[in-house]
Amino acid sequence: MQKQNKIVVWLNQIRANFLILAVLLVLIGIALSYKYLPANQSIRWFDMALIIFGTVVAHASVNLFNEYSDHQTGIDTNTKRTPFSGGSGMMNSGLTKPTEVLIASVLTLVISASIGIYYGITAHWSVLLILLIGAFSIVFYTPLLTKLVLGELFSGLTLGTMVVLGTFISLTATPGQPILTLLPFEVIMISIPPGILTALLLLLNQFPDSEADRKGGRNHLVIKFGYKSAAIIYAIGVVATFVIILVLPLVGISSFWLYLGLLPLPIIFKATVTTLKSYNNVDQLIPALGANIATVLLTDALLAASIFITLI
Repeated sequence: MQKQNKIVVWLNQIRANFLILAVLLVLIGIALSYKYLPANQSIRWFDMALIIFGTVVAHASVNLFNEYSDHQTGIDTNTKRTPFSGGSGMMNSGLTKPTEVLIASVLTLVISASIGIYYGITAHWSVLLILLIGAFSIVFYTPLLTKLVLGELFSGLTLGTMVVLGTFISLTATPGQPILTLLPFEVIMISIPPGILTALLLLLNQFPDSEADRKGGRNHLVIKFGYKSAAIIYAIGVVATFVIILVLPLVGISSFWLYLGLLPLPIIFKATVTTLKSYNNVDQLIPALGANIATVLLTDALLAASIFITLI
């Protein structure tokens, strides 16, 4: 295999097209950090770049562990792939070996954990707690969390809310700072919609994979409650996400610039209607999967932009 082809294969293996999510989540945390940064502190470009790198590597580790597990359990063999779900298929195609993927999974986890430990020491010990929860979610997502119907919850927390909070703490906290003073209420509230959106991304992507997942021993929301109920849960999550964004400026917690985050509403509305109508038809759901991913990325990007605008 030529070197260029190897690079393309491994970019597919780590699902590189989805890693932009990690960058956008960190950007929300960076924007909030600038907003609440004490006058006697500054943010180094090195720290921002390192946190982005560590979060992207952690996301890659999630994808690698998941792909390795799906190959080992046979889920990959039975999955009907779509442009937005079903894994990369690199191992099934013989383009990568399971041992290689496992080694890459562990290596990326170690790299991201090392960066987390660094900020747990230099910024605040609470980063270590976030790191432990994130590492637990990465390693035990398939063997434990998806069997206990907790996969969506932990994904939303660790690749959503906690990325925003962890970035904020890493950039603004000091080692001896009391834990109750670490996070302004606005920071906590703005971190919630990205967490829900990440959980919804995973939830909707599980519709095409549910039968293969069931055979592989998983037990996520679609399997536990069925297509129709899972579609309703998805719709409730969408409503909750945008209601939070709508309410925060109204009650004086955030600037009205936050309403930039409402711009993807027409996209997600169509996706939600499609999901509620065609929850058991994979082919008809594919446009909804794409619209859902677009909404997640656009909303996160617009939330970050809305905060940066208030700093001008």
